[in-house]
Amino acid sequence: MTELAEASVGGALELPESWRAVLAEETGKPYFAQLAEFLAAERAEHEVFPPAGQEFSALDVTAYQDVRVLVLGQDPYHDNGQAHGMSFSVLPGVKVPPSLRNIYKELHTDLGLFTDPETGAFRMPDNGYLMPWAEQGVLLLNAVLTVRAHEPNSHKAKGWEKFTDAVIMAVSAREEPCVFVLWGGYAKKKLALIDTGKHVVVQSGHPSPLSQKTFFGTKPFSQINAALEGFGQQAVDWSIPNVK
Repeated sequence: MTELAEASVGGALELPESWRAVLAEETGKPYFAQLAEFLAAERAEHEVFPPAGQEFSALDVTAYQDVRVLVLGQDPYHDNGQAHGMSFSVLPGVKVPPSLRNIYKELHTDLGLFTDPETGAFRMPDNGYLMPWAEQGVLLLNAVLTVRAHEPNSHKAKGWEKFTDAVIMAVSAREEPCVFVLWGGYAKKKLALIDTGKHVVVQSGHPSPLSQKTFFGTKPFSQINAALEGFGQQAVDWSIPNVK
C-alpha cells in the first residue's frame, strides 16, 4: 500500500509532495480536517469511489509546477471500477463512459484523431485511460474528489469544493500561463477564480449526452493547443493508444 493510501485509510488526507507547500494554508483549515473525518466515516460505513489513496491521483500524476492545462470535471464516476481520481478518465478494461466517448468524438472532428484508416470514420479507442494526457501536464481535476457508490453528488458540499477552488486559484497564481478548460455551467462558475489576464480559458457546453449539442463542434482541443503554442509551449498530443 502506498504512503498516500495508508494516510487515506487512516483518516488523514495527505497531498502529493509538489502540492503540499502551495496548499499548506488550505489543508490547515478546520474544514479540511472535518472533510477527512467525514471521508473516513463514509469509507467505514459505505463503499466510496475512488478507492482510498486515489483521491489525489490527478495531483500526484501532474505536479504543481508541471500543470499546463486544467480540465475541470464535477463529480467522480459513481459505478463500480470507474473512478480512479482523474476527471473523465477510467482505468483500462472499464467501458468508456458516455461523456468521454463524446470527448473522443470531438477530438475526431477537431483534430482528426481516432480515424479508421479504411473508412475515415470515427473509431473509438479501446480504453478511457487518460494518463497520457496527465503525463503531459493536463491536470484532470474534479471539483468533488469522492462519491458514495451509486449515489451521484453524495459528497457534494462536504468541503471538497473549497479545496479544489484553492487548487484552481493556486494554479492561477503561478507566473507560468495555463489553459483552463471549463465545460458546462457548473465549471463556468469557476471563471471568477482565474486570472484571465494571464491565462487562457476555453469554455463550452458539457460533453455529457444531456448537453452534447452545446459541446460538439466547439473544437476545444485545437483552441488549447493554439493557446499553448502562443505561450511558447509544446502542444498536447491528445491521442490515446489502444491497450489491446
